[in-house]
Amino acid sequence: MEQLAYESNPVLDKLPEHLKQYIKPQNYEDYTPIDQAVWRYVMRKNVDYLSRVAHSSYLEGLKKTGISIDSIPNMYGMNRILKEIGWAAVAVDGFIPPSAFMEFQAYNVLVIASDIRQLENIEYTPAPDIIHEGAGHAPIIANPEYAEYLRRFGEIGAKAISSSKDYELYDAVRHLSIIKEAEGTSPGEIEEAEQRVAHLQENMGKPSEMALIRNLHWWTVEYGLIGKPEAPKIYGAGLLSSIGESTWCMTDEVKKLPYTMKAAYTEFDITKPQPQLFATPDFAHLSQVLEDFANTMALRTGGLTGVQKLVDSKALGTVELSTGLQISGHFNNILSHEGKPIYLRTQGPTALAYREKELVGHGVENHPEGFGSPVGKLKGINLTIEDMSPRDLKAYNIFEGERVRLEFEGGVIVEGKIITGTRNLYGKIILITLSDCKVTHDDTILFVPEWGLYHMAVGQEVVSAFNGPADLKSFNLISHELTETTIKKTRDSEKLKLESYYQRVRNYREGTDTTISRSKLFGEFKERFPMDWLLPVELYELAIQGGKEALARDIEKHLEKVKEQCPEVGHLIDDGLALAQKSGVSA
Repeated sequence: MEQLAYESNPVLDKLPEHLKQYIKPQNYEDYTPIDQAVWRYVMRKNVDYLSRVAHSSYLEGLKKTGISIDSIPNMYGMNRILKEIGWAAVAVDGFIPPSAFMEFQAYNVLVIASDIRQLENIEYTPAPDIIHEGAGHAPIIANPEYAEYLRRFGEIGAKAISSSKDYELYDAVRHLSIIKEAEGTSPGEIEEAEQRVAHLQENMGKPSEMALIRNLHWWTVEYGLIGKPEAPKIYGAGLLSSIGESTWCMTDEVKKLPYTMKAAYTEFDITKPQPQLFATPDFAHLSQVLEDFANTMALRTGGLTGVQKLVDSKALGTVELSTGLQISGHFNNILSHEGKPIYLRTQGPTALAYREKELVGHGVENHPEGFGSPVGKLKGINLTIEDMSPRDLKAYNIFEGERVRLEFEGGVIVEGKIITGTRNLYGKIILITLSDCKVTHDDTILFVPEWGLYHMAVGQEVVSAFNGPADLKSFNLISHELTETTIKKTRDSEKLKLESYYQRVRNYREGTDTTISRSKLFGEFKERFPMDWLLPVELYELAIQGGKEALARDIEKHLEKVKEQCPEVGHLIDDGLALAQKSGVSA
């Protein structure tokens, strides 16, 4: 039996198989002492600052979800605590497709990219990492109102229809995030990748449902503010996990707007700080806007526009008819009349379902080449087929064993011998099977008797169209292959030596080795690694807490030189020293 790449819990046990293909082991032992120091610096700085500007749920959530300030969270430990609030967490490799990300949320599962940003990108990374996911997303889901919004968002978002250009953009953004976080990537390669993302973003055409709902996700879940626009608090994970943007967003340079549906039509750029943010008055308002948006989706509007969205997406999708019959496949053709679909056709494996359960005898093995059917009312008859009683059906010769000629409004004609009908739970007929059948529209032949039995879907109109299959079991969805995986850091002898210093400082702080001379270690370190700033900041904290004033002054002098050489890290050093002084006072 294959070993699980994660420790399961009751929430994870309910995940469908096709989502499990994205889960990978966290491999906690791969985190280096430098990684742990990066986590600790960001968390100490964040908690110090966010205690003043974040929504009250943030600090409460850190305690509830078991996220430590001193150590990168272990997914197993998080899961044990998260299951108490009905959630779970899994590790994945960087960005995963938006529809899969949404679907995980629908199952109350937090997706956590388990890699961690490099020290050089300590303030912000375009790649999803454990600081962003674990320290940003996880704490807020301890708020029940917000957790329900997140789940509902995933449920609706997973049904949003993408365009073929969305998939191109996803691949380009994933590639950019990987090479930006990888060591040794040339500026030219990054610039080329950024230009590709920019080019795709500028040439997306009319935004798809997935693009619009992704905008809503960005301006709420990732970059949301809560409260009055003139005095908001932070709840978005992108802000909670970015020590640069969480400060920047509170300045007057960032415009604060009331959160409305307009956010769905406001684009974002992941490579730059956001010029404006949206503030929701409360978490309940998020759900109201989400419902308003869902009312505009093909999921709820159906019709010709809905089916056309599926055709344009070139992806697996489902159309639901007014009888409840669901057709899942790749839609490639629609005939229309007076703004309504009159004939639908799929290409390749297709399955029929009712209420998300596949109809017996109508799986992909029964419809391997596709499926086609008229939609609408019969010409000259006010009563629709779906509303006909058995007596009505007999009167119109729509009955087993009868030969019929059914002409639909719009000109589709079905001629053949009725074999049987399939009914739903309420007795309404949803499917009619004919033999020796010919289907035409004007001069176009849509079906001929030589192709076998003809299964005609019954439905006056298309009431819903959405991404993915009706019954998840109908299709083999376990086909995910990453075209590119995150690039792991190389560790030469110099890097390993640097890590050993970080480990010794960590051991001293945690009390596992208190025999270390901090002065001697600092003397060695500044000779060997004169430009590293984070370890001296950690030593400064220990010196302050231990009352070693002379050592603290030496470290301050050294760090002044580092700031002269690398002014871009000056504010990080100053913030680290200020935090150490605070901890020295409290100690």
